[in-house]
Amino acid sequence: MENPNDSFEAILFKVFGQDISLKKYALIAAGNANQAVLLRTSWGAFFLKFNYEANGDIFREEAHGLELMARHTSLFVPVVYGFGQVEGTNYLVTEWVRQGPQSTDYWRTLAEGLAELHMATQAGFGLDHPNYIAILPQRNESHPDWTSFFIDERLEPLLQRAHDHQLISLEIVQKVQAIYPALWGFFPSEKPALLHGDLWSGNIMRTTKGNPVLIDPAVYYGHREMDIAFSRLFGGFSEEFYEAYNDFFPMEPGFEERKDVYNLYPLLVHLNLFGTGYLPGILRVVERLS
Repeated sequence: MENPNDSFEAILFKVFGQDISLKKYALIAAGNANQAVLLRTSWGAFFLKFNYEANGDIFREEAHGLELMARHTSLFVPVVYGFGQVEGTNYLVTEWVRQGPQSTDYWRTLAEGLAELHMATQAGFGLDHPNYIAILPQRNESHPDWTSFFIDERLEPLLQRAHDHQLISLEIVQKVQAIYPALWGFFPSEKPALLHGDLWSGNIMRTTKGNPVLIDPAVYYGHREMDIAFSRLFGGFSEEFYEAYNDFFPMEPGFEERKDVYNLYPLLVHLNLFGTGYLPGILRVVERLS
């Protein structure tokens, strides 16, 4: 991006259909693929996320995910103003969310709003189109049961991708595949639930009033325990959140024994994104089920 001001103003014109004066901008985050910027303009403040990835539909799918969540939860979800591509730059422009200190009922509000999201359902597990988790393609072909979806649409694609990129050996691929028979009957039977899909603490913000905000989804209809398990993987959630969630939408007994199996998927995501440091965690779960 040779002249950020010109590029940012070109994006704003594409989104709003008229010239908007950019007063200043500030880099908010710089990830391995995406850059996040606060744009202060003559029309107010906006949040811009951009990248140069070949997959030009990543932000379209993120926008669709935000809009789908907003229809099914009372939690704050940023308004999407536009997405697309300008001169090789993929962009997503949303409402700017100013953060405040955490409210006293923050965790209970988050739990109730997530339970609302999980109560949204459809006939099968999946989604009517593929999307992404981070920058990785996420398959969502419909399945009538959770176990086949989890194996065919979540574990297998990332297992094969890791092997193709020489991150794991064929022996490890086969070791993971050997646990698939043990997964039948392992998960409690529930209706498909609308999931955030990438529920770690970094994807939750706060409003100025300190209420929770959901961002960066990887939505699909799956087993709701996937979201709860993912939230446990890297920490950052209060026990008050889990207690409140169980009050609103009680979970089946035995979740603590199941959560590590659900987290094979985010661990495979991180293996593919960041390397073999995540492999020992995967193998520990596999060995427990072998």
